[in-house]
Amino acid sequence: MDTTIELRSDNAAGVAPEILAAVAAAGEGSALAYGGDEWTARLSERVAEVFEHPDARVFPVISGTAANAIGLSAMCPPWGSVLCHDTAHVLRNECGATSMFAGGAVMHGLTGDSYKLAPESVQIAFEATRWGDPHHSQPAVLSLTCPTDHGTVYTPSEVAALVDVAGEHGLRVHMDGARIANALAGVGCTPAELTWRAGVDVVSLGATKNGALSTDAIVCFDTDIAEQLVYRVKRAGHVASKMRFQSAQLDAYLTDGLWLRLAGTANAAMTVLAAGLRQLGVELLNEPQANMVFARFPAPGVRRLEEVGLLFYAMDDEVVRFVTSFQTTDADAREAVRRIGQALS
Repeated sequence: MDTTIELRSDNAAGVAPEILAAVAAAGEGSALAYGGDEWTARLSERVAEVFEHPDARVFPVISGTAANAIGLSAMCPPWGSVLCHDTAHVLRNECGATSMFAGGAVMHGLTGDSYKLAPESVQIAFEATRWGDPHHSQPAVLSLTCPTDHGTVYTPSEVAALVDVAGEHGLRVHMDGARIANALAGVGCTPAELTWRAGVDVVSLGATKNGALSTDAIVCFDTDIAEQLVYRVKRAGHVASKMRFQSAQLDAYLTDGLWLRLAGTANAAMTVLAAGLRQLGVELLNEPQANMVFARFPAPGVRRLEEVGLLFYAMDDEVVRFVTSFQTTDADAREAVRRIGQALS
């Protein structure tokens, strides 16, 4: 066997050279601590420019879980609930972080085709809510994951339709954008169109999965929420003393469309991989619109995938998850398809 092919997670990928260079440059000389530096000031301007929102505020944090949980805590009171899809990362994979940071807020999973929320499911949840009853947690936030944890993507019109329903009861809207660059590259819209112009108040801006070294961020378009985040981020221990190294990463990430180019490479490799899987007759459990696909194999086939040098997550005895990254080339994807064919033969 030549070498293994990394398809476990985009978290397993390395760091984009442009971002490493930005970190090295930020290490020259000294700078004020806790965000009082030129890199953080430049990042604020960059975010306002990229999202086309003059009042957008950015708060670097160490992880996507922190971005989600702290961001949601500023949007949801302790007696409130966060409505999300029942496959959402904030519900299934963050160890109750939102409930902790929000003082006990309840996470409420809803159904929806293609792993996305639908206005109808949100409306059903509203109808089942005892509004004004202190025995019942009150829905306060609608949280969307884009792309979803199964690789499907909301369009701006789908986001706007959900925002309209949420607005009927005054809910704020959060977007878990751990892979938002992949969503933007897949849908072909602007960051503004997918977020605040569609009615989103807060975005968890993912960067680590797409080439950053050690940072994600909260981007907030609501002044009142942003004022809370100033204190909540500090209280949660996420105001880094040497914030310039986080800000330098994010600034480089968003400069000249780097984040979209990196995501486009990952998406293109997934397109090649998914097409190859279909040609092999492999059942795909989702239509990959970004850089992730779930596929069903016979159990012996899953074991043989490991033997031919593929790295992946086995969800159970038959279902595996493949994720491409900015480091995955089309040649890697074609070679993966060849090895999968070999494993199945």
